[in-house]
Amino acid sequence: MNRPNILIIYTDQQRWDGLGANGNRDILTPNLDRLAAEGVNFDHCFAQNPVCMPSRVSFLTGQYPSTLGITHMGVPVPEETVTLPRLLRPCGYYSANIGKLHFLPHANRNHRTRHPDYGFDLLEISDEPGTYEDAYRAWVRRRDPRQLPLVSAGSAPMAEVWYKTMGIQDTVEHPDERFPLHPLPSRCREEFTHTAFVADQTIDFMRRQNQAGQPFLCIAGIYSPHSPWLAPQRYFDQYDRGALAIPAFPPEVDAERGSDRFSDAELRGARQGYYGQISEVDHHVGRMLDAIESMGIAENTIVLFTSDHGEWLGEHLRYGKGYPAHDQCSRVPLILRWPGEVDPGRTVSHLVEGVDVLPTLLQAIGAQIPPHLQGDSLWDCLRGDGAPLKSGALTEHTGWKSFRTERFRYVAHADGREFLYDLDQEWGDYRDVSDRSEYAGNLAEVRKEVIQRLIEMERPRARVWPY
Repeated sequence: MNRPNILIIYTDQQRWDGLGANGNRDILTPNLDRLAAEGVNFDHCFAQNPVCMPSRVSFLTGQYPSTLGITHMGVPVPEETVTLPRLLRPCGYYSANIGKLHFLPHANRNHRTRHPDYGFDLLEISDEPGTYEDAYRAWVRRRDPRQLPLVSAGSAPMAEVWYKTMGIQDTVEHPDERFPLHPLPSRCREEFTHTAFVADQTIDFMRRQNQAGQPFLCIAGIYSPHSPWLAPQRYFDQYDRGALAIPAFPPEVDAERGSDRFSDAELRGARQGYYGQISEVDHHVGRMLDAIESMGIAENTIVLFTSDHGEWLGEHLRYGKGYPAHDQCSRVPLILRWPGEVDPGRTVSHLVEGVDVLPTLLQAIGAQIPPHLQGDSLWDCLRGDGAPLKSGALTEHTGWKSFRTERFRYVAHADGREFLYDLDQEWGDYRDVSDRSEYAGNLAEVRKEVIQRLIEMERPRARVWPY
């Protein structure tokens, strides 16, 4: 069997509607829209955790964060963890992760020391743009050291503590604004941005592997559109800030806004920054797709595009991501293209989860799906079977769980508190209806679904004999 190559383009903090193919009329993403038109677009995909590290390890293992014991940030992923590249190696794959991986806390270590390989044959890890002495800085230094002082997106506060504690003087200047609520133009030339680094090295890797004649897995770990909203100025200039649509708010929330807090101008500035970053990502996605075409391997390459979680972008009067995993934070893009094997131009609106991707890829290449995986293969959906696979999507964190059905979002806490949001109602994702008598039956039903999911998630160790 001639097994296909696999390219996973994995952005950071890109909400599901952060591309035109999912209905955003303001954003400019021609290459991502092309990918969706040439593949299958799952427009109701949910991440299993609303922050980076737990979501990423869940995605690359096909297991829920609670099963892995990693439900919040700052927990190093054990080196022996069974990841996608480890499952693909017996099938002859050579694997690389270029750019962000975020399997280790990164603000308290020396990025020049050995990083666990987690099954990858090649690692060029850079978890944040220019913040650390990592593969990205090394790439810039090799190409043009004059650009090195200009590439940082800002120093992480805990990294500053680590440098000071260890007595190390950082050699790169960092912008003062770590998380501005407006566009932050890149100081370096645009061919030296972090996204350009990931795309360049991904293209080089694919070319080398194509020449070697060995199937590859490559994860292009792009940091954008994570704040700060840093990109070359020309991508921001594509947008007329004053014309960008902003979210509406229920009256009780709208009353909390002011001229200096979530104003219309602030919300539009945040969107210009966020959209500009995504447009830069889109440009480099186009470069990677064009490279695949020029190498003549498009029909033998699965291209998958997704993100680890979303971004409030001012909705719910918040920026960033987290509790209680509103759609803005937990719902992410998921597009898969494989010419000749997957009929193009379809949108699947069934609820699917990030844990479903790994078993899908294994089935697509004709590999066994190990019983410890907790996701459901989407292969039948990709091939045209429209049957839903699950009643809801689970997003977990330490101390609480969120369950998204077609109509409701249910949130349960370790202390017994629970909330129910009717997403079919106006302002439904803002207003808790769990204490309303007319929703008692709905609350009981979604509780039952959560309990069933938790039981289905169990993976007892295999027994070797009846007793």
